[in-house]
Amino acid sequence: MHDLTGWDRTEAPAPVRIVHLGLGAFARAHQLWYTQHANETAAPADRWGVAAFTGRSAAAAAPLAEQGGRYTLLVRSSDGDAPSVVDALVEVHDGADAEVWRSHLARAEVGVLTLTVTEAGYRRTPAGDLDRHDDDVARDVVRLGEGAPAVTAPGRLVDGLRARRAADSGPIAIVSCDNLPDNGRVTRRVVLELAGLVDESLAGWIEQNVSFVSTMVDRITPATTAADRAVVRTLTGRDDRSPVVTEPFSEWVLQGAFPAGRPQWEDAGAVFVDDLEPYERRKLWLLNAGHSLLAYEGLARGLTTVAEAFADPGCRAALERLWAEAAEVLPSDVDGYLAELRTRFANARIEHRLAQIAKDGSAKLPVRVVAVARARAAAGLPVGRAGADVVAAWIDHLEQVDVAASDSGAVTLVDALRGQGSSVRATLALDLIAPRLARKDVYARHVAEQLAVRSTTTTLAGVRP
Repeated sequence: MHDLTGWDRTEAPAPVRIVHLGLGAFARAHQLWYTQHANETAAPADRWGVAAFTGRSAAAAAPLAEQGGRYTLLVRSSDGDAPSVVDALVEVHDGADAEVWRSHLARAEVGVLTLTVTEAGYRRTPAGDLDRHDDDVARDVVRLGEGAPAVTAPGRLVDGLRARRAADSGPIAIVSCDNLPDNGRVTRRVVLELAGLVDESLAGWIEQNVSFVSTMVDRITPATTAADRAVVRTLTGRDDRSPVVTEPFSEWVLQGAFPAGRPQWEDAGAVFVDDLEPYERRKLWLLNAGHSLLAYEGLARGLTTVAEAFADPGCRAALERLWAEAAEVLPSDVDGYLAELRTRFANARIEHRLAQIAKDGSAKLPVRVVAVARARAAAGLPVGRAGADVVAAWIDHLEQVDVAASDSGAVTLVDALRGQGSSVRATLALDLIAPRLARKDVYARHVAEQLAVRSTTTTLAGVRP
C-alpha cells in the first residue's frame, strides 16, 4: 500500500454527490479544485464529494485510489510553486466497471454528472450529430441493447441514465467541461440520439429529467512529469504518484439548471450566466486557436512547449495575425484578455507540451479556427488567411506523425492526401473539417497557397518552415 503519511483528512470525506467521467489532469486542476474550495466554506451537510471514473484508460485510477483520492495541486507561477492538497475526490474507479458506474448514477443523492472526455470523445460527425458509423458507437448500440457495458462516452452516459431511471432516482444535471461551443447542447444531442437507438422511452425520460449544462472552462494544465513529482516530494515531503501542475489563472462560466442541487462553486470564483456564447468564443478563438497554431508551427520548427513557440518570432507573428482576425468578430473588447494570454503563454515554468495540444486536430480545428472563418463570412469580412495558415500547418503535421495515434478522425484523410498537390490536399482537408463553410473555395485557395509556400521552404531549406 502507498505511504499515506501527510495525507490524513481533517474531516470525514464528503458524501458522493457528483460523478465525474474522464479522470485527467485538467478535471483535477479545474472542476475538482472548484469543488474543493466550495466544500471548504460549506457546512458538513452541504459538502459534495466526487466519485470519478476514468475515460480512455484505467491507468489513472490505481495511484489515486491508493492515495484515497487525494493528490497535490501544484500551482506554478513565474515566481514559484504553491502546493495544496485536494480531497474533494473521495472515490476513484475504472470507467469500464459498468456495475459500479450504474450503481453510482442510480443514487438519488447524486445530483451532478460532470465530464471531460475531449472534443473527440463525443463521437460526432462534422454536422454535429452522433456518428452512427463510428465502429464503437455502432457496437455500443448492440451492447446497450443486450445490457452489456458501453465503451464510448455517450454510451456510458446512456447506460448510467438508464440505471437512474430504473431506480426512480429523479432528475440530474450533466455538465460538460470540454472545449466545445455550447457543449451542453452537444452532449444532449449525442445522448438523446444514442438513447433513441436503444430505447425511445429512455430518450423521452432523459428529455424530461436531465438538464444539460454548458460551460466555458479555462486553466492551462500540462501533463505531469517525473520532475514535477520530484518538486512535489521536495516541497511537501510526500511521495505523490499523481500530482497535477497548473497555472494560477482559472475561469469557469456556466449556463443551465441544476434540478438536484450543486456545490456553491461561485465561492471559488465560478460565474453563472444566461448567455455563455461570448465567453466561449473568446476562449476558443483566442486561447485554444492560439494553442493549435503554436502546436503545429512550433513542432515544425523543432520546438516542444507553448512558451518556446511563443518566444519564436515566426510563431509569434503568426499568432498575432490569428488573434487580429478573431478579434474583428468577437462581440467585446479583448485587449485585456489578450494581454493576459501573452503573460500566460510566456510562462516558461508551465511546460505545456505542443505534442499534447496537437492531438485530435480534426475535432479541434472546426471549433477553434474554422468557426472564425464562418463568423467572418457571416459578417461580410474576408474569410481570413491567418486561420487558413493554421489549417495548412495541421495538414503538414498529419503527414509527419502516426495519425492513428494522434488524430484518429483524420486517418482516412491522410490516406487520401498521399501524392496529391496543394490544391487537392486543401480541398480534401476542408471537406472533412469545414464541409459547410461559406466561401470555402476562397478559404481552400488560401490553404493551398500556404501549403505550396511551406513545401517550397522545406525543399530549399531542408527543414520545416
